[in-house]
Amino acid sequence: MKKANKVLAMLLSAAMVASLAACGGGSGSQTTTTAAPAAEETTTAAPAAEETTAAPADETAGGAEEGGYTSLDWAAIDAMDYDEACEMIYDAVLGDFSNAYAAAKEETGAKRMAMMALAEAKLLESGAFLPIYTSGGNYSFSRVVPRTNAATTLWGLDEYRYHTLLVTNELIKSEDRTHLLTLWNEAATADDYRAAAKEYLEGKGYTFADTYVVSNGYNVNIWDTIATSYTSDSMFISGTYDNLLEYDAKGVQQPGLAESYEVSDDGTVYTFHIRKGVKWVDQQGTEIGEVTADDWVASMEHLLDNADALGYLLTNTDGCGLLNFTAYLNGEITDFTQVGVKAVDDYTLEYTLEAPFAPFTTMLGYACFAPLNRDFYRSQGGTFSCEGETYTPGDFGKTPANIAYCGPYLITNFTAQNTTRYEANPTYWNFDAINTPNLVYSFNDGSDVLRAYNEAKEGTISGCGINSSALELMKTETTTAADGTEGTYFDLFSYVSSGAGTTYCGWWNVNRGTWANYDNPDVGVSPKTEDDIARTREAMVNQHFRLALSEAFDKGSYNAVSVGDELKLARLRNSYTPGTFGFLPEDVTVDINGTATDFAAGTAYGVIEQAQLDADGVKITVWDPNGDSGAGSGDGFDGWYNVDNAKAELDMAIAELAQVGVEVSAENPIYIDYPYGSYSEISTKMANVVKQSIEGALDGKVIINLIEFQKDTDEESATYRFSKGNEGNFDLSTGSGWGPDYGDAQSYLDTIQPYGYMCKNLGLW
Repeated sequence: MKKANKVLAMLLSAAMVASLAACGGGSGSQTTTTAAPAAEETTTAAPAAEETTAAPADETAGGAEEGGYTSLDWAAIDAMDYDEACEMIYDAVLGDFSNAYAAAKEETGAKRMAMMALAEAKLLESGAFLPIYTSGGNYSFSRVVPRTNAATTLWGLDEYRYHTLLVTNELIKSEDRTHLLTLWNEAATADDYRAAAKEYLEGKGYTFADTYVVSNGYNVNIWDTIATSYTSDSMFISGTYDNLLEYDAKGVQQPGLAESYEVSDDGTVYTFHIRKGVKWVDQQGTEIGEVTADDWVASMEHLLDNADALGYLLTNTDGCGLLNFTAYLNGEITDFTQVGVKAVDDYTLEYTLEAPFAPFTTMLGYACFAPLNRDFYRSQGGTFSCEGETYTPGDFGKTPANIAYCGPYLITNFTAQNTTRYEANPTYWNFDAINTPNLVYSFNDGSDVLRAYNEAKEGTISGCGINSSALELMKTETTTAADGTEGTYFDLFSYVSSGAGTTYCGWWNVNRGTWANYDNPDVGVSPKTEDDIARTREAMVNQHFRLALSEAFDKGSYNAVSVGDELKLARLRNSYTPGTFGFLPEDVTVDINGTATDFAAGTAYGVIEQAQLDADGVKITVWDPNGDSGAGSGDGFDGWYNVDNAKAELDMAIAELAQVGVEVSAENPIYIDYPYGSYSEISTKMANVVKQSIEGALDGKVIINLIEFQKDTDEESATYRFSKGNEGNFDLSTGSGWGPDYGDAQSYLDTIQPYGYMCKNLGLW
C-alpha cells in the first residue's frame, strides 16, 4: 500500500516485504506471488512531520574536550527539556548534514539537486542509520515489454497508467529483455524506445497482445480518487482520468490535460493552459461535458472535504504549501476563493503557492490534482461544504457507474474479489497512444502459492513474481520460446525485478530512553546493567562507533535469509535517496571541500554523493557505474560491509572513547540490544546474522543482545508503534523505511531534519 507513495513501513519479519500503516492506515500488503512485474510493489504511507530548524545548542551541554574528542555533557542534557535535549544530540550527530542541507534548500535547478546529493553524503557519513534494501529484487517472468510506461518514476500514480504498455502474446526471453533495456538506455525519447522495442521483438518472432492482465490481491473500497489515499483504490481508478502532466516511459513529464504551463518569476504562480475539446463521458461512453479549468477548482473543494486523504501534500508543513490551503483546513479562513486555485477562464488554471517550491510539478500525478466534473458530481448527490452546504459525496464514487471519465479507459465490468475489466475510451483525446486497449485486474488472494506462476505460464495473466515454491518448478519445467529455443522456464525467461523508491534501513538509537516496552514494562526487558546503559549511550553518539557497526553489518547475508544466496545482493540499497532518483538537467559546478567541481548534464544523483564521500575519505560506496547493465546504479551491491574498514573505524572510536573514560575491549564490550520476533523462523535467522556478523567483524568488542519478542504486537511496540523517540525500546532496529512523495530528494531528506518523521527511529523527538 502507499499513501501518495510516501512510505513509513514496519517490516514484518516473517514476510520481509509486508508493511503496516504508519498514520493513514492501509488495506493490506501485496505479495510477490501476485504482483505483476510492470507495477512496482508499494506500501503504506504516513504524513511527514513538520519541518523545523533546530534551536541553537545550549553551550553548557556541549561537553568537555579532552585530547581532541568532545563528549556530550549527559548530566546537563538530562536536565534539559526533552526537545532541547534532542536538539543538542541531533546537532552533535547530524549537524554537518543539517547545515549542508539547509544550504541546498536555498538553491534551485541543477545546483539544488547537486547540493542535496552532497548533503546526503554528509548524512551517510554520520553513520546514524544504515540503508539496507528496497522492495523488488525477486525473480519474475512476463510478457510485458519493460519500461513502456512510467514504471521507473518512483512517485505519483503514473506507474498505474497502463495504456502505453506494450504486451506480447509470448513470454519474453531473458536475453531479449536485457537487449530491450539497452535500447531503452540508448533511446532519446519514450516514443523512440517503443518503436525500437517493437521492431526488435517483431524481428524475434514475437506478436503483440491487445490485453494486459494484472494479477493482484487488492480490494477496491471507493472509486472517488480524490477521497482516497490508498493504492488499493488508486491503481484501479488511475486509468479513468488524465492528469495535467504525465510522466512518460523515459521519466519525462509530457503535456496531458494541460498543453503547456508557465511559472511566475517569483516561482509561486503556476498557470496551466487546458487542452480544448477533451470530453467527460459516463461509464457507457456518453458525453456529459467538456474538461475545463473549473474541474480542478471543484476537485480542490472536494479535496478539502476529504483532507485526510492526500491533502497533506498541499499543506505548508508537509507539502508544497498551496496558498491558504492549511489556513482554510484549520478554519483560520473560511472563504474558499482565498485558496490558491483559480479558473481564470474556461481553459486557464492557476495554482498559487505560499512560497517557491521547486518540485511542485512533480506532484501533479497524485489524485489531489485530479479533475472533477462539477455537474456530474452534483448529479450523484454530491455537495461542497465551502458553498455553505452540509458535505456529502452522495453516490459519487460508490461504483464505476458513479464516476465520470476523461482518461484512456472505461470500466466495463467490476466484480469484487474477482475481475475488473477496462476497454479503451473511444473519446479519449490521445486515443492513438493507447497500445493496450484492454486491461484486466484478476484477483488473487495468494492462498494458492502456485496460482500466479501457472496462470503466467498459460497466458491467463501477463506475468508475475516468483515465490520460492514456484522457483523450484520454474527451474525444472521445460518449454519452447517464441524463437524455437527449448529450455526451462527459469533459463529462458527469468529476470530480477527492479527496486522501488522505498529505502528500508537499520536505525541506531542515539537517545534511548527506555529499556522495556513503553506500553508494557514486563516485555522486552533489556539485560543491560546501569553501567552498560551509560557506556552504550556514550558510544552511540560517537561517529566512528556508528560507522563501525554499519560497516560490520553483513547486509547480503541478512537479505539472503529471505531471498536466498542467488538474489542476496539484488535489492540491496546503499543510500537513503536512490542513486538514480534524479539526473542533472544541465551542467553544474559545486564546491566540494573547497574545490570547484563540475558535473555534466545527465549526471546521476548517486555519482555526486560518491564524489563527496570520496573527497572526505569515507570508505562507503553508494554508486556503481557498471550497475544496471552499464547504466549505473546505487542498488544491487553492498557498498558498506567491509570488515577491515569496520575494524579501523572501531579502533578510532575506541581511542576517542578512552579519552572520556569509556574502555571498549573484548573483556569490556559495548552491548547493543536488537529486538527480533521469535514467532518467525525468518526473523530469528536474520537476527542471528546481525549478531554473528557484527560480533565477528568487531572481534567481540561489541556484543549484540538479541531481545526476544514472542508476539508481533509487542515487537511493533518496541520498534515501530511508538510516538516519541525516547519510547523506542532498542539500540538497533531494522523495521522502518521511507519512500518519496515527489520528484525531489527533499522528500527523503526532510524526514531526517530536526523533528522530521524518521528522527524518532534515532531516539529523537
